[in-house]
Amino acid sequence: MGDFAVGSEVGRLRSVLLHEPDLELTRLTPSNVHELLFDEIMWVERAQLEHRAFAQVLRDRGVEVLLLGDLLGETLGDETARKELLDRVVTVDAFGQSLAPDVREWFDALPGRELARYLTGGVIPEDLPFSPKGLVGASFHPTTFVLPPLPNQMFVRDTSAWMYGGVSINPMAFPARRRETLHLDAVYRHHPLFSSGSFPIWYDGGDRYPAVIEGGDLLVVGNRTLLVGMGERTSPQGVEALTRSMFDAGALDAVIAVELPKMRAYMHLDTVLTQVDRDAFVVFNGLRDRMRPFVVTPGSGHLHVEAEDDLFTTLARVLDVPRIRTFETGGNELIAAREQWDDGNNLLAVEPGVVIAYERTVDTNQRLRDDGVEVLTIPGFELGRGRGGPRCMTCPLRRDAL
Repeated sequence: MGDFAVGSEVGRLRSVLLHEPDLELTRLTPSNVHELLFDEIMWVERAQLEHRAFAQVLRDRGVEVLLLGDLLGETLGDETARKELLDRVVTVDAFGQSLAPDVREWFDALPGRELARYLTGGVIPEDLPFSPKGLVGASFHPTTFVLPPLPNQMFVRDTSAWMYGGVSINPMAFPARRRETLHLDAVYRHHPLFSSGSFPIWYDGGDRYPAVIEGGDLLVVGNRTLLVGMGERTSPQGVEALTRSMFDAGALDAVIAVELPKMRAYMHLDTVLTQVDRDAFVVFNGLRDRMRPFVVTPGSGHLHVEAEDDLFTTLARVLDVPRIRTFETGGNELIAAREQWDDGNNLLAVEPGVVIAYERTVDTNQRLRDDGVEVLTIPGFELGRGRGGPRCMTCPLRRDAL
């Protein structure tokens, strides 16, 4: 398979990690969706079909597709990995003194794949093969989450990010997603695909709040530069920690940090800006003039931070291109707002000038095609309800530098 390395946003994509949604989406109800960071419930079987269609588009372009459910299930076949992960998940704080030992005994007896399904899909009382004891067990209702589900696991972009030869295992901003990171941590440390290699870990996940960072805010723009959004889910503290680690290792020359409004509509940088070619980005015009760049470089003792005026002028200089071509989302302001919400900016490049997009972002896709960008479309009737597009659903493991 070769070493895992991601050297750009748009170089030829070789290998990706996806997570096909499963049991966890069946746990969403109108009363719990917001707590679990969704806006509405999904038709699960249709979402799975759409996700498989997405995976097939990638395979058709020669991209190797690995599925997190498979890798986690295989990882949990290793006793050391299983013990490490379950020690972190099945705690007395999470389950209560009476219930924790019984849950642990049940989990220990499950085959790896089934255990992986419950760890991601969550557990409700009817799943338990025993009668729950103690006050915690007595308080259960049929809809109680014995173990909360992780419906956002399908947005594997966020939980870890491969950049310039190493990986950041990301501490997530919201409690509903923090356990996802444990799964990636277990796979990268114990699955034979990864444990047999050696790679630096730029940032080691876990609970580091408020020094949080999510992969949707990290764009590997090339030329030893990282473009980072700081909004609802990535903090300046998290960016400083990641940046220092990569600077110290000599893996990075500069970070361009951009502040975003702390709003759900713009939850990550890649919901308003993604790269589609070596000199081209698609951008949501409603935020274009509000994304002021800070250029961060190594300093003596402190990081050196320089505020600049225009993001695209800065990007052109750093990427060593005459100017940046931009494609604005949608048509008029109403269409642009709709298509940004429908992930019209959240494009995944499979090679320079070739991107995957939801078919529903009609105007944005046409603008790209009119200017020579090849757009491969996928259905997103159900997947789009999660407010995440093709880039959000993909964790590149190997991508060529430019």
